[in-house]
Amino acid sequence: MKIDRVAEGYARFLSGELENDRAVVLCAVKGATIVGYPYGTVEGRNWSALLDPHGALHDVFVEPSARRQGVAEKLVLEMCSRLHALGAPRVLLHTAIQNREAEALFAKLGFRSTMLEMTREA
Repeated sequence: MKIDRVAEGYARFLSGELENDRAVVLCAVKGATIVGYPYGTVEGRNWSALLDPHGALHDVFVEPSARRQGVAEKLVLEMCSRLHALGAPRVLLHTAIQNREAEALFAKLGFRSTMLEMTREA
């Protein structure tokens, strides 16, 4: 199934999250241009996932032209700070196992592996 207009839909979703007092959306700007953003939420206990209350870093994006300049590092650290300020005792994130650059960045910032997700196609 192909989903049309993903960027517009996600932008609309993030705009709605600005009203959520348990969500944080930040932007990195260069001049008048947004070059990156993270999105995170404060989550309660999740019994099915065996998670205590935590902050969830759902998304981090940096435009290719702004990468390798410390933008992602600053965004992730600021997101963690904001989620901690909202009461999250820890921050959890997921990243694609193929995304070694992101994994290295997150490890550098103090994240550690705690679970392994596995998928089997039908």
